[in-house]
Amino acid sequence: MQLAAKGEPVLAPRITRQLLERHVRSGRDTEAALRRTEELTPAERDVLRLLGTGLSNAEIADQLYMSAGTVKAHISRILTRTGCANRVQAAVLAHDAGLLTGC
Repeated sequence: MQLAAKGEPVLAPRITRQLLERHVRSGRDTEAALRRTEELTPAERDVLRLLGTGLSNAEIADQLYMSAGTVKAHISRILTRTGCANRVQAAVLAHDAGLLTGC
């Protein structure tokens, strides 16, 4: 609740899993997803992977030892470079590209 009050978008891990499970049942195109993530830097891929697990910007920042502002900037570039409209689409893309394996 505190993150939402600060204006940070938060997608609960449980909701993320439910969305991904529904998406998996409808099929996925791994190669197309990989192509969409080709231009991402290693740091952006790390952020995308953690975003895909449903973590907030602050939680991603803690795990990757960067500021929340840096995470926010990475997410903005991820959305632009991949053509995703929002965090949910980016989370689905991370799953489709196989970035969540081993999380």
